[in-house]
Amino acid sequence: MSLRAKKYLFLFTPAVLVLIADQVTKRIILNSPDLQNKEIIEGWLAFNFTKNPGMALGMDWLSTPVISVVAILATIGIVTYILFTLDKANLGYLTCMGLIVGGALGNITDRILMGLYFGYGGVLEGHVVDFIHFTKTIGDWAVFPYIFNVADIAISTSIIILLVFHKKIMPLDEDESGTQTESTSEEPDMIDEALDPEKDN
Repeated sequence: MSLRAKKYLFLFTPAVLVLIADQVTKRIILNSPDLQNKEIIEGWLAFNFTKNPGMALGMDWLSTPVISVVAILATIGIVTYILFTLDKANLGYLTCMGLIVGGALGNITDRILMGLYFGYGGVLEGHVVDFIHFTKTIGDWAVFPYIFNVADIAISTSIIILLVFHKKIMPLDEDESGTQTESTSEEPDMIDEALDPEKDN
């Protein structure tokens, strides 16, 4: 397998897996009334089905169709950027971006189809299906009061990994002198090597 083909594999495999997992779990919730309001771990985790017309974390500054269009355009922009930087990207970075793309596609699918599915709107008027609720509280303070889904987990996890390991897994850039910038440390790319043990062979 060529290096470019391997990079495509590490980008699109997590994207497809996240999209499938997200949509399957949402369909299970939609078709299982007994799971739509169910405590999973007492005091910590519950399934509470809700339809989110806005953005992440309950933000609803714009109308649902506008948010849907923005989400689609943003996802196209992300994929374009990934493909543009593919030659400089390592496998760890591509895996993280695949998780983000898969999560974005999962929520976009809801925005395109859920309005039609529930009969309250057309294409782009759908609300995102959320159901995972972290119910832990400290006194009267909810630790994380938002309800989310598998797509959100994939996106959040990837962003955290990119922030923590950005010096090791962000695309390699070169300054005007041709030397690598700070993001291209000579330290071994441990994440990349773990994903691609034959890289140095």
